[in-house]
Amino acid sequence: MKSVRRFESAKGADAGRQAAKESADSLGGPPETAPVLREFFNTYSEEETRALGHDLAGRLPEHGVVLLTGELGAGKTTLAKGIAEGRGAARAEDVSSPTFTLIHEYGDPVSVYHIDLYRLDTLEEARRLGLEDIYDARALVLIEWGERFPDLLPPRRVEISIRATGEQARIVEITTRSPRQTP
Repeated sequence: MKSVRRFESAKGADAGRQAAKESADSLGGPPETAPVLREFFNTYSEEETRALGHDLAGRLPEHGVVLLTGELGAGKTTLAKGIAEGRGAARAEDVSSPTFTLIHEYGDPVSVYHIDLYRLDTLEEARRLGLEDIYDARALVLIEWGERFPDLLPPRRVEISIRATGEQARIVEITTRSPRQTP
């Protein structure tokens, strides 16, 4: 726990076992995937949500897919600002929601893609973006509203869910998914 930034991790043996059971019961997802790690953080302001993103930037895979979920205004783009800044790809103030442009690229060379699928209505529209090619790039891919098109998500990904619990308070849940291992 970092006291300066006031976000808290709620993990541990008992919490982990309960979270794993809840994940299996509630996360759904394709049967070939299984949650392998689940963590919870609390933030109490926009600055703390951005700071959490900054700290998570070093823990997320160098290249991979991160699904950002939450209601409108939950803080998905705020967290993305911290992640992009923490990666050295952009200053937080230069990161904005790609709602109308659909895809923003940050870094030179591009090291973070920020994608927003909110305005797309059909799977075909989403397919036309060429997400598979972006997934293959040597970059971190942040996707907002990707849960609307689960068929386009890779089985190996990190899911970050943000839920408002007050005017500025948030619970941030991070689930790492990878292909189910067979014994």
